[in-house]
Amino acid sequence: MAGIFKAYDIRGIYGDTLTDSVARDIGRAFVTFLNCRKVVIGYDMRPHSKGLFEALCDGITTQGADVIDIGLCSTPMSYFGNGSLNADASIMITASHNTGEWNGFKLCREKAIPISGSTGIQEIERIVANKAFASAPERGRTTRVDVMKEYAAHVRKVADLKRPVRIAVDFANAMGILEARCLEGVIEMTRIYDVLDGNFPNHEANPLKVETLAKLQETVRAGNYDFGVAFDGDADRAGFVDENGAVVPMDMITALIASSLLERNKGVIFYDLRSSWSVKEVIEECGGTPMMSRVGHAFIKQQMRDSHALFAGELSGHYYFQENFFTESSAMAVLHVANAVTRKGKRLSELVKPIQRYTASGEINSEVHDPGAVLNTIRRQYKDGRLIELDGVTVEYRDWWFNVRCSNTEPLVRLNLEARNASLMKTKRDELLNLIRAG
Repeated sequence: MAGIFKAYDIRGIYGDTLTDSVARDIGRAFVTFLNCRKVVIGYDMRPHSKGLFEALCDGITTQGADVIDIGLCSTPMSYFGNGSLNADASIMITASHNTGEWNGFKLCREKAIPISGSTGIQEIERIVANKAFASAPERGRTTRVDVMKEYAAHVRKVADLKRPVRIAVDFANAMGILEARCLEGVIEMTRIYDVLDGNFPNHEANPLKVETLAKLQETVRAGNYDFGVAFDGDADRAGFVDENGAVVPMDMITALIASSLLERNKGVIFYDLRSSWSVKEVIEECGGTPMMSRVGHAFIKQQMRDSHALFAGELSGHYYFQENFFTESSAMAVLHVANAVTRKGKRLSELVKPIQRYTASGEINSEVHDPGAVLNTIRRQYKDGRLIELDGVTVEYRDWWFNVRCSNTEPLVRLNLEARNASLMKTKRDELLNLIRAG
């Protein structure tokens, strides 16, 4: 059980750190912590997910709460189930993009509000460790409910296509297969690796790794497609390639979706603090109110709720929508990109090019002895810039900016830097890396 209680979820190796017995105790602890009475549970296609579901249900019902079983589903579908069924809580059984031996739980309160390490996971760990379960006089019940039809109808409301759209989709044998049912009858899809297989026989389900996009790029280049999409393991993230098979940076997709949304409604749009300056600029140009967000879904969702934001995009490919209870919906993201392509009468590459205004370093990780000391050194060294401490240290200058933040779990420091031209970016990137790695 050691080490499975993470900053944003519970995750471990099935049969080793995460067993059916541990899952049962987590179910009991979850109900003890929340005092909930109606819990939505969904699960992914991993071979051990159904067994974990049964163990988790046993623990939850032992504590007197009822389970709403929504079955095999994507993580966005589980969030929708939580909110639309007026549940007290939900758990999605998945290890996202991790390889097949992994599994885990994503936990939410009512209205799909996430539970993170500091807002409950640490307390659930304590309850499990001490077997400090509340007494429960009457066992709960399990009821099966299918939310697929309602979720699909919910997602399709955002479609506003001015012509037929044809895309290629790489499902990586994972839950995007169900997420994409929302697109059937709306968008024509060529399907890649579309058989559910929790052993991931073709490639890792992680669109952040460019090498996993090779088959998608090959397919798009060989046909006449508007763009290509790759879902991650539980389909709460999506990566895009344009009609030429070129990878579209995820912050550019944030800008594009923001522009699509702001054609209908004006409001607040959050952007990941690692995003290009151009994302903020596009939001402003479209009449929206840009606001910077921390990294991490729990923080972003809370900021969105506090500001009643329309949308938020994260550099990792998470796209959050007010309509889906301030949570991810990769299918909605696909439809908004399709909306933009058809309404503006331009290819995706033509829409993206004008907003790629700067040169970015990408995220660069450095292993250091004392991450906190590194951040203090950077604060002193760059005190003449505009300092922002929303997450780590962000410093802005007229022609360039950077963010340096620490990993939650490892002695790593992560650098993201952007400048008005490639030469300045390289100079400042190397300057920062020398400073970081000297520490």
